[in-house]
Amino acid sequence: MSNTPDGATPPVSDEPVPFTADDYRVRMARAAESAADAGLAGLLVAPGPDLVYLTGYRPTAITERLTVLVLAAGQEPVLVVPTLEAPDAERSAGAAALTLRDWTDGKDPYAVTAPLLDAEGRFGISDNAWAMHLLGLQQLLPGTSYVSLTEALPMLRGVKDAHELARIAAAGSAADRAYGEILKVRFEGRKETDVAADLAALLLRFGHSQVDFTVVGSGPNGANPHHEAGDRTIERGDMVVLDFGGLKHGYGSDTTRTVHVGEPTDEERRVHDLVREAQQAGFEAVRPGVACQDVDRAARKVITDAGYGEYFIHRTGHGIGVTTHEPPYMIEGEELPVVPGMCFSIEPGIYLPGRFGVRIEDIVTATEDGGARRFNNTPHEMAIVE
Repeated sequence: MSNTPDGATPPVSDEPVPFTADDYRVRMARAAESAADAGLAGLLVAPGPDLVYLTGYRPTAITERLTVLVLAAGQEPVLVVPTLEAPDAERSAGAAALTLRDWTDGKDPYAVTAPLLDAEGRFGISDNAWAMHLLGLQQLLPGTSYVSLTEALPMLRGVKDAHELARIAAAGSAADRAYGEILKVRFEGRKETDVAADLAALLLRFGHSQVDFTVVGSGPNGANPHHEAGDRTIERGDMVVLDFGGLKHGYGSDTTRTVHVGEPTDEERRVHDLVREAQQAGFEAVRPGVACQDVDRAARKVITDAGYGEYFIHRTGHGIGVTTHEPPYMIEGEELPVVPGMCFSIEPGIYLPGRFGVRIEDIVTATEDGGARRFNNTPHEMAIVE
């Protein structure tokens, strides 16, 4: 067996259909209408995933200089940017669908932005907006109020169109290929960080532009769901949780498989089979119209009925899109109905403190025909590695 992924199969070309100005125009109009339906005067969108989704613009540097997209029903979208960054904004794919308004250093950017807002309005604002920018607007417009976009419009980016689904499928396929290659490397005697570096290299090899995480939890470290790869040396007899993902073509991948170094014990096989059954139950619960919590309930029931309920310590899933974690969430209390085009993880797990953990995760979507589709298709059976 190789100690590195250097012999991995070269990636297959799968360039996505580019998003056009018309795509962004539709997104901005839909967002403005959704804001009005929610009783908001409009939306203020700061640099980050919401701005990329709505306009295609990703500033090269996010600084103290105000950049904000202003959306309101019946109003032309306006992007306020610093003059020195205006050329980049003009080259963004969605620039033709909005009006650009720039401001120069030494001028008050809030005075430029304030006339675009209803002075008594309530606005949705990006969760990652800078406090100094919000306070600057409030100082000029004390009658305004604000609510986070996640609270006001949690599904702003939640339902994907066909081109978005194609990108998520490509990202999932790339992650699957990375998993297929990582099974060929040596685990025993190497540090978790070594295997994590292999996974990161494989994600990049298969077309990811960004690696967000490479969790490698061996032995007792696998009982920590968010364990970061550390200096522990992987030993024969270890269960190893592999959770990895990032962005390809601007959309996320996220998959988990749990492997074993050498032959597992009967108990390890039993726990792994139980998680596999729970993951399948969660998948089979996915269909348009069911509540998100029902997906969680279906997976959790399998584990609870087997007596391991206290060891399943996180939600069953989270949404994915231009970020690897976003709404909707598959968790008790979330009554939001599943609709075609929603994409989210199903990732039940069992974590036995001081011993080992098991998690199995696929990204899935609800389909128009009333079923569900997986974006990860590697085997769920426990793989034996050396």
